[in-house]
Amino acid sequence: MEIIILKDADSVAAFGGELVAGLLRVSPATVLGLASGGTQLALYHKLVAKHRAGEISFRQVTTFNLDEYLGVTPANPQSYRAYMQRVLFDHVDIDPRRTFLPECAEGQNPLLVGRLYEKKISAAGGIDLQILGIGVNGHIGFNEPSSSLNSRTRVKTLTRQTVADNSRLFSASEFQPRLALTMGIATIMDARRILLLATGEKKAEAVAKMIEGPLTAMCPASILQMHQRVTVLLDEAAAGQLKNRDYYDWTHLQSQSLQERFGLDHEA
Repeated sequence: MEIIILKDADSVAAFGGELVAGLLRVSPATVLGLASGGTQLALYHKLVAKHRAGEISFRQVTTFNLDEYLGVTPANPQSYRAYMQRVLFDHVDIDPRRTFLPECAEGQNPLLVGRLYEKKISAAGGIDLQILGIGVNGHIGFNEPSSSLNSRTRVKTLTRQTVADNSRLFSASEFQPRLALTMGIATIMDARRILLLATGEKKAEAVAKMIEGPLTAMCPASILQMHQRVTVLLDEAAAGQLKNRDYYDWTHLQSQSLQERFGLDHEA
């Protein structure tokens, strides 16, 4: 796990944007796994800016989102489909037919959607780079604490904490879902490379448990300790509870030295 600690949230987004852009330049037909949390918003703004500047293209890119609310239609502004259209898809040259979310159409059995989504990911050749955030309780996707570390895409009940955290996005008169379809932890771990972004003091405890705590289903993100190619981008606030901070900074300096000598590694 590569831990990179940067000055602030904008620096995290800029660094992450360059990592993603570098991959797209080398592999234009990349399969991206996307997250739709608040932390990723700034990252998508950076990618849109790079596209508008002619630096990158999404024409051959395929995307699979981590999750989608159950009981919310794609046209609903609160859906993650609508979010992705607003912040990324409508502003780049991506083929809409290559953008996938674990959506459950009206009348469709939600218990079957997960298996179909897994088949779509497999048919695309798997995910090259999975972008993640982390919840304050350590969840990734909507894999809440106690989720099976071997889980696949399925229906999950959101915790009261997650519902409360997301309530700011819904008005009092709006339906707020308590269920979602999410990639499973094993699905996420199948990605060839993972990029996790976390900013703000509220994420500091979860970040510390993910990086330095035991591997446990009570902190689903801790499973990332077992992945061979994970990059974690943090701002100072999110890194605030790390005990091994000095080593992470030292390691990053050595990594930068290698990159200056041999070039950046964007290969998925």
